[in-house]
Amino acid sequence: MKKKIIIFILLNLISFNSKAEIVYIDINFILNSSEVGKYLNNYIEKINNEDSLKYKKIETELIQKEKTLISQQNILDKNEFENKLKILTSEVQKYRSDRKTSVDELNNIKINKTKEILSALNPIITEYVETNSISIVIPKKNIVVGRKNLDITNPIIKLLNNSITKLEF
Repeated sequence: MKKKIIIFILLNLISFNSKAEIVYIDINFILNSSEVGKYLNNYIEKINNEDSLKYKKIETELIQKEKTLISQQNILDKNEFENKLKILTSEVQKYRSDRKTSVDELNNIKINKTKEILSALNPIITEYVETNSISIVIPKKNIVVGRKNLDITNPIIKLLNNSITKLEF
């Protein structure tokens, strides 16, 4: 019943104000296509590639140590083999822990810097809405079909590019 009343009120408000301007915006496109978004993505990709090379090298070394230890299994004393196996196991655990920490740090950087971009974007959208007498801005992901002239993504990208182009890391 409450939903019906709310819908009725909204429809009446919209019909009274037939000049209500409703637009949509693609935030993901802005985060990927703006200068600051591209800068962040390039930075994340660069760090990710460096980490991948570093950890690939460590992984190769650990695999080589494992092969060497397996080949020496019959030659070594049982206690010595167990000790070397424990050392190798601890190295593998440290490798996994370091890699997980690195991935988590990179994800945190991406999340925090994306929040910075969005906090810089919010006043830009607010000013654009007030300047152009827009009533409602809806995220594009919630739109099934809409006219292209209602998409304000590109003007917002231009304003964001004029406002901020790089982030501090």
